[in-house]
Amino acid sequence: MLDRLVAAIDRHCVASGTDTAVPRLSLAAVDEPVEPAHLLYEPAICFVADGTKRTTAGELVRVARPGEMLLTTIDLPVTADLEQVPYRSASLRLDGEAFAELLVELDETGPPAPAAAAHVTAPMSPELADAVTRWVELLDTPDDIRPLAGRIESEILYRLLRSSLGPVLRQWSLADSTTTRVREVARWIRARYAEPLSIDEIAAAAHMSAASLHRHFKAATGMSPLRYQKHLRLQEARRRLAAGDATAAQIAQAVGYVSPTQFNREYRTAYGLPPVQDAARLRAGLARTGPAPTRL
Repeated sequence: MLDRLVAAIDRHCVASGTDTAVPRLSLAAVDEPVEPAHLLYEPAICFVADGTKRTTAGELVRVARPGEMLLTTIDLPVTADLEQVPYRSASLRLDGEAFAELLVELDETGPPAPAAAAHVTAPMSPELADAVTRWVELLDTPDDIRPLAGRIESEILYRLLRSSLGPVLRQWSLADSTTTRVREVARWIRARYAEPLSIDEIAAAAHMSAASLHRHFKAATGMSPLRYQKHLRLQEARRRLAAGDATAAQIAQAVGYVSPTQFNREYRTAYGLPPVQDAARLRAGLARTGPAPTRL
């Protein structure tokens, strides 16, 4: 079954992170070893067909192998490292309304399970792998996408709810669950990543006490809210440095750093080199291999 999924991905993946004509489906294919990628994952499920991917988000480390899936339920800055290539995967961007409608149809709107981490792995059942494969294979027959893509996606969601990820997905889809509140505050921080924020201000936005926010946010993301904000700042700074849009000092200020010294120190800790040297290395890599992957 996985061989069929790998073949379908190969037929249609031009570059890692390729969006497709099938709504909410993206594909990734990497044949040669690459450096770890610092990415911002949005809510999605990654179905790994070949290779091995290790992702790190704060203190959360997850490894997804062939036949496994990686669920991310909030906007999450991660480091993705391909431990084994060739690597092939298909990703489904999550649609909260679709999940909520399915839960109502299944009459599964009772109390959710306790909140879980926002970044988890689980095995694919044969039935789920078959559904994902048929979903990707729709790209072979474009006329079938409009009438069939939604139906196959609904089957995928159904089988996900019947998997070990079901309790996490139920939490994710409910309007007033702890998982949803953490997701919303993460988006709130993301929208204000360059602003000076205090834990009390973030807690007020989340309608939680500072202690409760810290506990739930760290359990979900592997990091505190302020560390989460720092990761967002550094990722955006790195993107701008690679693009060569401005000087390191200008970029540091633009992403919210008051002290260039602090920016340089935290940047080097995160990426192994000072900003200017890392930017030069990134641009040299882009010249050799083309754009870095935006999704793995």
